[in-house]
Amino acid sequence: MNINNRSHLTYCTNMHPGETWQETFEELKNNLPYVKQSVSPHQPFGIGLRLSHQASLDILAGDHLSKFKHWLYENDLYVFTINGFPYGKFHFETVKDKVHLPDWTTIERLEYTERLSSILAHMLPENMEGGISTSPISYVHWHNSVENRISVKKTAAKQFAQLVIYLHKLEKATGKCIHIDIEPEPDGMLENSTDFISFFNEFLLTFGLEVIAQELNIEKHIAEQHIRRYIRLCYDICHFSLAYESPTKVVQSMKDHQLKIGKIQISSALKFSNKSNENHSTVISQFKHYDEPIYLHQTVIKQENKITKYSDLGLALSQFDNDKIEEIKTHFHVPIFTEDYGLLSSTQEDIIDALKLWKKEPYADHLEVETYTWQVLPQSMQMSIQEGITKELKWVLNQLSE
Repeated sequence: MNINNRSHLTYCTNMHPGETWQETFEELKNNLPYVKQSVSPHQPFGIGLRLSHQASLDILAGDHLSKFKHWLYENDLYVFTINGFPYGKFHFETVKDKVHLPDWTTIERLEYTERLSSILAHMLPENMEGGISTSPISYVHWHNSVENRISVKKTAAKQFAQLVIYLHKLEKATGKCIHIDIEPEPDGMLENSTDFISFFNEFLLTFGLEVIAQELNIEKHIAEQHIRRYIRLCYDICHFSLAYESPTKVVQSMKDHQLKIGKIQISSALKFSNKSNENHSTVISQFKHYDEPIYLHQTVIKQENKITKYSDLGLALSQFDNDKIEEIKTHFHVPIFTEDYGLLSSTQEDIIDALKLWKKEPYADHLEVETYTWQVLPQSMQMSIQEGITKELKWVLNQLSE
């Protein structure tokens, strides 16, 4: 929904299971009208669409896309952003590090993202930019040597260059600007704004720029303008909380380098702050409710001003026997409207700070609530998907109105 004449708020439909277009469309029909009526009854409601690789192929077959556009029109809905990070299956079976497959060294990831861009351009309302969030290049633990990581980034930069060329031609053909929003996350090849800026300056503006200038036969400063227009940051608040990077630092760092934030993903991580020397076994017991087998829950432990990173929650809990532990944060997207979870809490304060900053100076036009873990939450926290979505969106609207 429009929230300040140019910015739009939605939720990400990756919380709804569905890998084929038929499954995806059924979930949208079952949930979107209710959510729209609950939070945006008198104005159009935007969708943060998730299309798997299979669904992106399906929707282009026959008249599925035109039928979907008609359904959007009939229900006063529109699509302005797509989550293009998870390529394959995302529910009811182990995902873990496979969420990064295929990575940005592959033609499959490039073709999938180009296809999403074309689909979005054909759905996007006039006079509106569209955005697609994507993976942070690859999973860092697949690439152990410095040389290998540099090689992966070079290859990815050239792939993104091909994507920029595609997006430039797409905009010339359709009049629609579609930007790609790279989403740093824990244990991704890019984890924070420093990593993003480094990749942008040292790889995109070198190896990528050469490709664009040569293939489009344009001067390098024009090629740089194209890269800055089409490649942006997806600021997932939960992910940056684990990186101990404040909203102010993220926004200022991007501004200092004249880089754009394409999308804010409004999400909250789970944490424990050891302020009163709680019994370790009790804390571990509460965390274990969130140690589930489907998604990665990368975890950081802060002790004596040092940060130790673990690839999943279970590994971190096995180390939880030190009285000097100050804080634990884990990548589990918990509902954003709740701060307290027994002895545990959330990083909700980072969301509040990010939204306060946005109210003063809107630093992104796309805001998307992304809590995709409803099906794997502990039983005591379960509620209907529709109720949860509505409650989260209303919480954000309340924060923006205060």
